[in-house]
Parts: sequence; structure tokens; C-alpha cells
Amino acid sequence: MNRILLSIFLISFFPACLLAQDTGGEKPKKDLDWLQAYIADSLDNKEELLTHLENLPNIEVGKGITFRPKNNMYEMTLRFRMQNMVGLSFGDNFKLAGTDAQVKRLRLRFDGYIFSPKVLYSIQLGFSGYDAAVLPNGNMNIIRDAIVYYRHNAAWNIGFGQTKIKANRARVNSSSALQFVDRSIVNSEFNVDRDFGLFGEYNYGSFDKFALSAKASVTLGDGRNWNSSGIAGFAYTGRLELYPFGRFHGNGELMEGDVAYEEKVKMMIAGAYHFNDNAQRLQGTKGSIMPDGQSKDLNSYFVDFILKYRGFATCIDYMGRYVADPFFKENGDFVFTGSGLNVQASYLFDGKWEIAARNSTIFTDSRLYGIADYKRWNQTTLGVTRYLIGHSLKIQFDISYNYFLAPLDPDYDRWMMRFQVELGL
Repeated sequence: MNRILLSIFLISFFPACLLAQDTGGEKPKKDLDWLQAYIADSLDNKEELLTHLENLPNIEVGKGITFRPKNNMYEMTLRFRMQNMVGLSFGDNFKLAGTDAQVKRLRLRFDGYIFSPKVLYSIQLGFSGYDAAVLPNGNMNIIRDAIVYYRHNAAWNIGFGQTKIKANRARVNSSSALQFVDRSIVNSEFNVDRDFGLFGEYNYGSFDKFALSAKASVTLGDGRNWNSSGIAGFAYTGRLELYPFGRFHGNGELMEGDVAYEEKVKMMIAGAYHFNDNAQRLQGTKGSIMPDGQSKDLNSYFVDFILKYRGFATCIDYMGRYVADPFFKENGDFVFTGSGLNVQASYLFDGKWEIAARNSTIFTDSRLYGIADYKRWNQTTLGVTRYLIGHSLKIQFDISYNYFLAPLDPDYDRWMMRFQVELGL
């Protein structure tokens, strides 16, 4: 009965609104005729109207926009984010060497469940040139995540599809939750990227007691959107995370800086190993195709440490790649092998301003001395972030200095300055 009264109210009130907007044209009269006909028809079919109204989605604005029918048969949260960045590079004697101005990342994301809260999905699309660069095999590269999970309970879940390989903290940490304009040079060289396959995760513990997470995956080994491979072999990854004092609040293990302001000391110690059998790309799940259709077994290892307490945060990442024979003797090419160490620390003032420092070093395998671009690459970065709404709306500036030991080309960029605005819903 209340629904019918609402329809009568619309018949009386809505035409007045239309006429108030424009009393001199033909369009309001057509709108009025259409509305009256629609509601009259609805009154004759009130059961259909009530069913339609009952299944309209609720819209909740918070972290993203969530759509959910009142029968709770599905849920979808829509998010977007963008990073607008400008960067300046300087050579020796602080001479401007290059300017980089771009929409670094522009992404659209859909998360939720369907049929049951135990059946989850995550879809993420990337539209910037950086995100969607065509792959070496010619495939399009817009899809970043497309995965469905079965979450039996809070302890474990399994997933099938394409997403990030859970190997090292710096890569699993979303690019939207960084305390610098971008990830370190160490991560850029040695991380393993998204891939398609089967993923599993087990979680134990709580926020106040010892906790752990065990994660594993079996994937194609060639990276996101590669789709098919003519070479036998998969990639196998395992990761173990230990939380001696309980889990971080606000998913702090996935966000740089102590934005949640931990009242008690929180710590994570983790290690991971990734074996890519018969990899056909120079960095396994990314990079160029190995020459002449060749393949090699790649071994990657990762050790992570995070500590947060009352606005202070520090992260240490050690990782590397090993190949038994990195060389392609026919043409002099090679797989870059070696290791890297990244150390960063920060302090957050009043939940708004953060200062951070990072030192990243890549150590080239001694077998590549005189062949690779350098023996050692060190980059030191200082950054300032102004958080307006946490990591969802922030302004960032950082400055870096590069030092190469025994570079093949001594005319490399020494200094780099970057400014970025991050906005996400």
C-alpha cells in the first residue's frame, strides 16, 4: 500500500518539478505524458513494480561505491584511481637531461561476490600507456587482474585467474599505497609480476597474538595476458609471513608508512622463493623474449621485514635472481643475475605529513662484470608526502641521486626529481 501511495505522490509531485524547470517547451509535456503512462501501467502491475523496487541496489559511498541488491545475491564495489606525475632527470653538473610528464597510472577496479559471500572476484583494468603497453608477443595488456576466489572462511582461500604473484612485499604492496612516487629500482629489476594460474592462501592468528600467512601459486610463468606458451614448464611460488606481535591494523603489511598509527609494535618477517621452469622472457614474468626461442630456468628469492610503531615505519627488502648459465653464447645476450637490497624508513606527523628516506642498491653477479651496464647501482631517495585522505588522496615529492660503480656508459642521469598527485575512490 505504501508503494502505491508513493506512486501517487510521484504522479502529483514530479510533473510539478518538470514544469518548474521549463514551462515554455514541448519536452516537459512529453516527459509528463510518459511519466503518467508509466506509473499508470505500474499501478496495473503493482507486483512487478514492487519486485523491481525491492531489487534496486543500495549505494554506499566510502571506500569505493558498493552496489548490493536487497536479496544480497551479489555485491560489486567500484573503484578508480589515477596518478598524475611529472619528473625531471639531470645529468652530470645538474644539467637537465629529460622531462617526463604523464598519467602514470589510470585504473578501474571491480571487487565483490556473486551468489555467495564465499565466491569472490576481483577485476582491475589499466588504461595509461604505462599500464597497457603492448606485450612482446603482440598481445593487448589492459587486463591487470581477473580472478575468482573461493573463500571457505577467514583462514584459507583459493583463487583461479590472473593476479599478482605473492612473492615480495614491495610488489604485493599496491602502487596506490606507496610513500614514494614509485617503487624502488631493486623491486623493478627482481620482482615477479602478475601471472595466470592457481593461487592458495592460509592465514592464522589475530591482531594481538602471533600470526602467520602461507601463500603459494602455480602459474603459467610468462606474465599477465601472455595467454599461451609453446614451451613446457610452469612457475612455482611459495611465501611465508610471520607476525610475532600480531597482524597490522588497516592492512598495514600492504601499505607503506604507519598511516594506521600502530599503538603497539607490529612486525612482519617474510621469505619467498620463485622457480620459473623454462622461462622464455628475460625477467621471467616480464621483460623481452629470450633470443632464438631459447628458455632458461630462473630462480628468484625474497626476504622482507616491516616494523611500525606510533607513526614510525621501516621496511627492508632483499631479493635476487639466479640462473645457472645466464649467457646466450650465440649473440652475447644474457639474463641479468644478481641481488638487491632496499632499506627505507619514515615518520608520519599528525597523520598528515610524512618524511621518508630510501636507499636501494643492485649488486650485479660477478659473472656479468664488464658485460652488464654496471657492477653496482645505488639510488638514494628522500621523499615528502602530504596525506589528505590517507593513501586515497595525497601529494608526493621525492628527489633521488644515482651512483653507478664501473658503468659502461659514464654519462648517466645523476639526479631525479618527481612530483605526483594520487587520487582514488
